[in-house]
Amino acid sequence: MRFSGLRVLREGLSGNKSWTPHWRDPEPKAEYDAVIIGGGGHGLSTAYYLAKNHGMTNIAVLEKGYLGGGNVGRNTTIVRANYGLEGNSQFYSHSLKLWEGLEQDLNYNAMMSQRGIINLCHSDGQRDAFARRGNMMVSQGDDAELLSTEAVRHMLPYLDFDNIRFPIYGGLLHRRGGTARHDAVAWGFARGADQRGVDLIQQCEVTGIDIENGVVKGVQTTRGPIRAKKVGVVVAGRSGQVAAMAGMRLPIESHVLQAFVTEGIKPVIDHVVSFGMGHFYISQSDKGGLVFGGDLDFYASYAQRGNMPMMEHVMEAGMTLMPMIGKAKVLRSWGGIMDMTPDGSPIIDKTETEGLFINCGWCYGGFKAVPGSGDVFAHLMATGNRHEAAAKYRLDRFRTGVGLMDEEATGSQHNLH
Repeated sequence: MRFSGLRVLREGLSGNKSWTPHWRDPEPKAEYDAVIIGGGGHGLSTAYYLAKNHGMTNIAVLEKGYLGGGNVGRNTTIVRANYGLEGNSQFYSHSLKLWEGLEQDLNYNAMMSQRGIINLCHSDGQRDAFARRGNMMVSQGDDAELLSTEAVRHMLPYLDFDNIRFPIYGGLLHRRGGTARHDAVAWGFARGADQRGVDLIQQCEVTGIDIENGVVKGVQTTRGPIRAKKVGVVVAGRSGQVAAMAGMRLPIESHVLQAFVTEGIKPVIDHVVSFGMGHFYISQSDKGGLVFGGDLDFYASYAQRGNMPMMEHVMEAGMTLMPMIGKAKVLRSWGGIMDMTPDGSPIIDKTETEGLFINCGWCYGGFKAVPGSGDVFAHLMATGNRHEAAAKYRLDRFRTGVGLMDEEATGSQHNLH
């Protein structure tokens, strides 16, 4: 089934009674060439690119709940490639290029909106850092514009430019950045993988990983054992728990990150805006709700909910930046489980167990990485070689100290990233 404007119009006129399910609900087979643990954005995109780019179709994605029920459905939907560190800049540039052709590739409306991202700076030092970051972005082939205070005032007149504590010195504009519909991204990749023969197995929790003589043989699940020649672990905040089934201890801490959305209001915020001094970021959805978030809750947890002190902190940051949002009523909040690495950058690598691969540690960058992560992880699983766009995301950098990727220059502490 392909989507088209004519098909949507015809279904609308007929009461939408002829749509078929977007993917099958198959029973797990006894054996697959590859098993992906985790049915979120990264796991689904990995399966899609394994089938599309490498011709592997005897694949299963195992999800303990429902597809897209984890972090891919619990974020602020931001897509960007405004990183300044060697390795990160190349990867997110690669991912953004995939985002820009994603809807045509999947034949699915992911509601990609390149509305532009503005990172505000509030000191001379921060402005200099943004200038260096912008130079890196441009040298990588991406876009970046350093804005003066007056240019920011022209684009974002609703900000508090008279705030003495956090004066606005300008900003860094990334026009190709923006937002996408998180649920649609998961559904689009699920549908695309299913159409290429991938089995998407829901309500199937992995309870063990079978290893013999240093070689992976398959997994144990709540729906029975499944043999597999290759196993990819892509489970975000649960990475440490699943890796422990293979006898691994990952350099990962899991923290809660809260996000919020208000009632729908008239269009007022045209871009994604990031408040550099308060770690606050906000955009407005197509339905009119203001979608925003802030810092981690700063304690390790697997709970998909937050706490009141951090909620208060985020609201204070928002009011400091743009007091005009004060009358908007918060509709709901949610929490995602962030798998935080010590240097704030992800891990995409082979493990010491033959046939076992790991994709984790996305910190704040998971949603924007969905297509790029799936593409390079599929390349690694299919060929055994690291993709050039993710060559620096090695697991052993935390053992040797060589090649650590501290994007924020905050040191080796998980919750600072």
